[in-house]
Amino acid sequence: MTTKFDELLQQFHAYLASLDSALVADAVGRIDWEMAARDLEPRPLGCLRHLDRAVELAPPAAKPLVRLLARQRNDLRWGQTYTEADFGKAFIDNYGWLEVFGTRGHFANEDVAAGLLILGPDIVYPDHHHVAEEIYIPLTGGTEWRMGEGGFGKREAGEIVHHASNVNHAMRTGAEPLLALYIWRGGPLAQKSTITGAATQGRG
Repeated sequence: MTTKFDELLQQFHAYLASLDSALVADAVGRIDWEMAARDLEPRPLGCLRHLDRAVELAPPAAKPLVRLLARQRNDLRWGQTYTEADFGKAFIDNYGWLEVFGTRGHFANEDVAAGLLILGPDIVYPDHHHVAEEIYIPLTGGTEWRMGEGGFGKREAGEIVHHASNVNHAMRTGAEPLLALYIWRGGPLAQKSTITGAATQGRG
């Protein structure tokens, strides 16, 4: 079945395939890209306003994907794990994720989940961990990332950020928003992440 999101999946695949990373190449090579489409109701979120800035910030290799995402933003089903009661209104107004494929995404895949995360400026995504291994590729630069017991360090667009199973990690944005591509594999794809002692289903 042909869908209006086929090009999004193709651009997602093409960007991943362009990266010079053995870890990403292994992940991409293990994915069966012939996936069945799901008919999902759109769910736009407030954080989508940051996509226009993400288009400006994205490196050349990622621009086709980010431009297409920005054009289709209101037709896609965006998710939020948390509520205002968890981290406050500022977080919720500046946070959301899109599962392109996985157990809940626009394309069905029971083995791996992948999509995109948005965080607006001046947002902290607190320490959390999960069984699934996670690969992040920021498509905008300047966000600070922390893993394990280490401190925060800035990552630039196109860098590979690898979170092994059950390793704590956190992110905090500065003056610019974060748009990041993620891949979850090797664990339950909708498993609850443990955040500051509270079990919460999530992406990240």
